[in-house]
Amino acid sequence: MKGIVLAGGAGTRLYPSTIAISKQLLPVYDKPMIYYPISVLMLAGIKDILIISTPTDLPYFKRLLGDGSKLGIKFTYKEQPNPEGIAQAFILAEDFIGDNSVALILGDNIFYGPFFSQMLKNAVKTTGTKTGATLFAYPVKDPQRFGVVEFDENKNIKSIVEKPAKPKSNYAITGLYFYNNNVVKYVKNQKPSKRNELEITDLNNTYIKNETVHLEILGRGFSWLDTGTHESLLQASQYIKAIEDNQGIKIACLEEVAYRMHFISKEQLDNIADNYKTNPYYQYLKTIN
Repeated sequence: MKGIVLAGGAGTRLYPSTIAISKQLLPVYDKPMIYYPISVLMLAGIKDILIISTPTDLPYFKRLLGDGSKLGIKFTYKEQPNPEGIAQAFILAEDFIGDNSVALILGDNIFYGPFFSQMLKNAVKTTGTKTGATLFAYPVKDPQRFGVVEFDENKNIKSIVEKPAKPKSNYAITGLYFYNNNVVKYVKNQKPSKRNELEITDLNNTYIKNETVHLEILGRGFSWLDTGTHESLLQASQYIKAIEDNQGIKIACLEEVAYRMHFISKEQLDNIADNYKTNPYYQYLKTIN
């Protein structure tokens, strides 16, 4: 399976902070925002990752991430000249996807909770074999703002409705999606919405109509963090800081994830840390066993 991080958009809700820089390059506590979605793909075992962003911002992502070799993975990059919906990412990534299944995560989504790694690995294992797609749902207090999923007691999806006036549940579909290789075909046959975008909800409903879709519920004890406003960005940073301070760990530390996933060796991990001897983030790497 291959992975895509969609890191485009203007981030206008975060102006003036994002006038000159991509939202996904802003820090969430002690690391760039994009580290968090990348870590999710890595925890799923995905080593071939495409970063999609604007022509202006893409050079900065390349400078930050490089080719991925120091993490034992591979980063490639693709321009999104004009944002035309989340599902557009699959058309832009057609050559990258090839004959593979694919996971897409939005560049401003942060996930943290128990057993998440196992959920991700199961999604990789079953998507394209037992199921056509795997989606993740999370309970929210204001479902009118989201794509809302209705499902039965066996987690069989009945419908997904974008920003419903009268939601049939309080479960939102998160910005993490696993699809089989039919995804490009489905998007190419999809009609743009009234706002002239290729909507991810329309794609998900195509899968529900044509294929088996597995729904994972991210319940109590799990966090799906929004970083779209100055307030929510600050809250996300405070949340990450509280966990890291209390537990003595780091969330979305890409170097640690690479080591835990056996993408790199302990010697390689230590060599990365040695390059930044006085930096607390990198000195944390020296404590990892």
